[in-house]
Amino acid sequence: MKKNFKEVVFSGVQPTGNLHLGNYLGAMKNFVELQKKMECIYCVVDLHAITVFQEPQELNKNILETTAGFLACGLDFKKSIIFNQSSVSGHAELAWIFNCVSRVGWMNRMTQFKEKAGSNKENASVGLYVYPNLMAADILLYKATHVPVGDDQKQHLELARDIAQKFNNDFRNENFFPIPEPLIQKKISRVMSLRDGKKKMSKSEESDYSRINLGDSEDEIKKKIKKAKTDSLPIPEKSEDLKNRPEALNLLTIYSSITDSTLEKTLKEMNGKDFSKFKENLSDALISTICPIGKKIQDLRKDKSYLLKILKEGSNRAREVSEHNLNKIKEIVGFI
Repeated sequence: MKKNFKEVVFSGVQPTGNLHLGNYLGAMKNFVELQKKMECIYCVVDLHAITVFQEPQELNKNILETTAGFLACGLDFKKSIIFNQSSVSGHAELAWIFNCVSRVGWMNRMTQFKEKAGSNKENASVGLYVYPNLMAADILLYKATHVPVGDDQKQHLELARDIAQKFNNDFRNENFFPIPEPLIQKKISRVMSLRDGKKKMSKSEESDYSRINLGDSEDEIKKKIKKAKTDSLPIPEKSEDLKNRPEALNLLTIYSSITDSTLEKTLKEMNGKDFSKFKENLSDALISTICPIGKKIQDLRKDKSYLLKILKEGSNRAREVSEHNLNKIKEIVGFI
């Protein structure tokens, strides 16, 4: 008989700096909606960030900027637990236990390692190779039942589910860990580059015109949308007509998400218009949402002590939950 677990959402964002529209629409906007319905734990995953070398001062700045981004987008630190991963040692402790539960064959199937390590995988850090086990520890340390995921993280959640199942089986505790379920956004799961509709929007792309940063000014947003790649065809009536038009689909999907609409409604509203007119509407919608968030991030970043206070309070709350669970895990494993 399977145990009923309390519904808990866990998600993390890497503090890599320069938060952009993809972070907002792909994650943070959804986080705000989830906190209205469920118990939520949101983490700045700084341990994941150091799988590739980070300049210490830059990492420190980015942790605070990501925290400011959480708050500016509407997360409520009284409703949700907001903290940075490295401040709760249970993440690293459970990751080691999971390193010993997880299998090398499982790691070898992780496509993100292959993509990030590239052709020089012998020179990649061991942390980059095993970080899916740390991700599983992040989720299961709090016995999270639901995880918001984009398309690129589905494989890692599958691994977390496999690890939970194997731990429960290995230690004959069938109902100890829940098998976490994915929460996949219906409206948007990936925001693509403004320069190439087949590539994910990313801060690592060389051209700043490939993305809308949360700190962009009105003029910068207008310029970037004006230059965003499209095609010469008008906006169609049906979504299936966008099948081989990735850039057009991306802009229309962004507009739908930023205006809390659906792609179908957007196509009905914009059908037959050319993209020059549509881009004006898209710019206005982005400016009205993104610019106030950017201003809030700037204001919050000026008050470092306030951000540190929120992280400390969140860490204390996270530690209370994690220590209780970790003590039980250690007992199950046989540690004294």
